Amino acid sequence: MSKAVVTGAAGFIGSHLSNRLLDDGWEVVGIDALLDTYDPAEKLARAESLERREGFTRVTGHLAELNLQHWLAGASVVFHLAGRAGVRASFELESSYRYDNVVATGKLVAAARRVRSVQRLVYASSSSVYGNAQLPFTEAGMTAPVSPYGVSKLDAETVCLAASGDQFDAVALRYFTVYGPGQRPDMGLRIFAEAALAGGPITIFGDGEQSRDFTYVDDVVEATVRAATAPAAGLAVNVGGGSRVSLIEALDLLEHLVGRRIDIRHAGFARGDVLHTAADLSRARDLLGFSATTDFRDGLAAEVDWVRSFVPGARRSA
Repeated sequence: MSKAVVTGAAGFIGSHLSNRLLDDGWEVVGIDALLDTYDPAEKLARAESLERREGFTRVTGHLAELNLQHWLAGASVVFHLAGRAGVRASFELESSYRYDNVVATGKLVAAARRVRSVQRLVYASSSSVYGNAQLPFTEAGMTAPVSPYGVSKLDAETVCLAASGDQFDAVALRYFTVYGPGQRPDMGLRIFAEAALAGGPITIFGDGEQSRDFTYVDDVVEATVRAATAPAAGLAVNVGGGSRVSLIEALDLLEHLVGRRIDIRHAGFARGDVLHTAADLSRARDLLGFSATTDFRDGLAAEVDWVRSFVPGARRSA
């Protein structure tokens, strides 16, 4: 049985990835600091659920402060998903984003260099590194992040890829707007689903014509698992859903799924939000053999069903 380390194991994507690896027969060491970037109770519940699974070892602590060599020993792959997420908050907490995303990544990379068993580092980067670049975003194209969050993700990505070939191979996966059951409570689709199910108003920033390349969490996990063995090293690879959906289109679909009209209100464009994202997926197809299989309609329906079952207010209204 292979051993992997998953950082950010109690997070939205990290918990899905950890469960997938355990299902596939991996031994998993899951590290998470349980930061209070959103309700820690959600992270704690996921950590405790994973801890009950055979083959999972739970480690609570910050990457910049743990004895990482001890926990990396014997692992062949490190999936680095830990970090402080969110664009808007990064303008007020820039030093925290530097510490949690860049300093922590540097500590992890330094430790991995000293552990002979580590053969591959898979880093969870972000489409935020592109800013408002020309569509579709290509890995060889311009990176021009427009938020401290995006800058921190690009800097951490650079740290990982610069280390590739020293002791291990590294690949950076640039995730595009991941959604699905378990999505973070600060992310748009979950906020909208909760409000729609509870019958409350929804405030959108801007005119609603902005669009995203939404990527279902199971597809992201599939790409991440493939990256552990794919012939890609020292490179960034886009991981997207394969189609671009506007905010208005997403809300129209949400109305259909919840069976009621939504009270939509508008506010000014939010600081740091880009207008559009779309991934060029040529490299993902060529190097990972990956293409997304979940249609946005099906993925959003799965998230709405999860919100119905998980969120008390939504459950009552349903």
